[in-house]
Amino acid sequence: MDDGKPTEPKAKWWSRPTPGRSTRTASQESSPVEDAVPLADASGVRDGAEAEPTRSVAPEAVRQAARPLHEPDQYSTPPYGGPGPWAPAPPVQRPVPTPAHGTPVPPPHAGTNGAGTTAAAQPPAPAAAFPPPLPQQSQPPLPQHSPPQQHPQPPAPQWLQYDPWGAPRQPLITNSGPPLGPDGGRRRNRRGPVLVGALLLALVAGGIGGGMGAYIERNGGLTQVELPQDERNLGGRAPDSVAGIAASALPSVVTLHVSGSTESGTGTGFVLDARGHILTNNHVVAPAGSSGEITVTFSGGETASAEVVGKDSGYDLAVVKVSGVSGLKPLPLGNSDNVQVGDPVVAIGAPFDLSNTVTSGIISAKDRPITAGGEKGDGSDISYVDALQTDAPINPGNSGGPLVDTDAHVIGINSAIRAADSGSTTEGGQAGSIGLGFAIPINQGKRVAEELINTGKATHPVIGVTLDMKYTGDGAKVGQKGADGTSSVAPDGPGAKAGIQPGDVITEVDGRRVHSGEELIVKIRSHRPGDRLELKLTRGGKDLSMTLTLGSATGT
Repeated sequence: MDDGKPTEPKAKWWSRPTPGRSTRTASQESSPVEDAVPLADASGVRDGAEAEPTRSVAPEAVRQAARPLHEPDQYSTPPYGGPGPWAPAPPVQRPVPTPAHGTPVPPPHAGTNGAGTTAAAQPPAPAAAFPPPLPQQSQPPLPQHSPPQQHPQPPAPQWLQYDPWGAPRQPLITNSGPPLGPDGGRRRNRRGPVLVGALLLALVAGGIGGGMGAYIERNGGLTQVELPQDERNLGGRAPDSVAGIAASALPSVVTLHVSGSTESGTGTGFVLDARGHILTNNHVVAPAGSSGEITVTFSGGETASAEVVGKDSGYDLAVVKVSGVSGLKPLPLGNSDNVQVGDPVVAIGAPFDLSNTVTSGIISAKDRPITAGGEKGDGSDISYVDALQTDAPINPGNSGGPLVDTDAHVIGINSAIRAADSGSTTEGGQAGSIGLGFAIPINQGKRVAEELINTGKATHPVIGVTLDMKYTGDGAKVGQKGADGTSSVAPDGPGAKAGIQPGDVITEVDGRRVHSGEELIVKIRSHRPGDRLELKLTRGGKDLSMTLTLGSATGT
């Protein structure tokens, strides 16, 4: 096809002239010498342009200039694709290290891709440093090509084949980084403003939350808090439960405040009858003496004055009476002979002046011989008790209070505790509970209380002998002489009538072993005057048995 270019033979791709080397003129076209390269090729003039005047060169120089730069390729395979119009060499491309976010993908370029197809339009490349082209004399119009249809292109390889005849372009590489902006650069990173906004929002929210928290803490919340709770249950408890027993017994228990000329104290008592008689311990009312004051406080808080009706130091029991008080509720009396070890019990009193205190436990032992008192030194204030032992906590102030069973019936009068440092002592001593409390059996207390109310005095059962309290052997030994030098066995007394002699050692009373003189007294005082006892004793190494009827003596 005639495109207005000279029809002379074109130079081969391997016979390009080097810059600065002369070529033949147009007048030498008929020379049989190798085809010369137009001077316009070396100076940047495109095909079909008007060349500058040329000068003649020697044939030898022409042959040297026409010598191919490389040996001919027997396969006629150009190194960079098929032949095409001459074009300036593309700029040198130097691969750069791929950044961490991926290699940018350049936009497609306009022009041919080396295979004769038109590529997408691309912004014009920078102008090459070549002299401007000469004015063209005649140039036919280039054929117009319609833009190719858009089809999805397969992913481009890492490096495309270099096309020396097309316009310079960068390799198409998949871009894993952020998309390009309209100005050809990266989109502006907006993470900074987003983070700043999030931080400001968090600060504002934190301030609001802190203010609301402070307000809620100071004002008890935005709304009134109501915690879930069971409905009020006004129903009673089982009568045999601790709560049921306490509810039944507490109205009959009182607190006594005693003051005398030299000392004062606090104890407990319980109502015996509607007439106002109250049973308590002798050591509770002892500080009042003959002119002291006794005040009784009931469980409801009412108070009344009281006076001593009768007392007995040997049994450590006393009865006082209040006047002008109505609506008294007597506490029922039980039977201490029916008590078994392990039975549950409840102790009620005012330990350390804490009125209406209720503790519970069990009967841990029976028939415990204990002695208490003895502060006077003559033995007149010593009490002998065949006591019930309980582990219900008893402390100073519980003295005289009731020990009740599961029927809320009195089975004992709390009187003494075992102190950790001083052995057995009256409960009024300043010692704490160690789980060893002792109560006078109610059967003994009932008899003594009746005598004190009726006569003002109590009688003691006796056997009419004097015991040797310094004897350290097993059993209770009858002394050789009495306190005034007379015989240790009272003439015509119960012991003399039974056949007891001085020096005998009593070992059993009603089948229960006796280990000391105090224990024999306790066993005897647990009975009434007139009761018959079966005794066993030893005399001169022989075992003897006899029956004895208890006598009576007035107590103090």
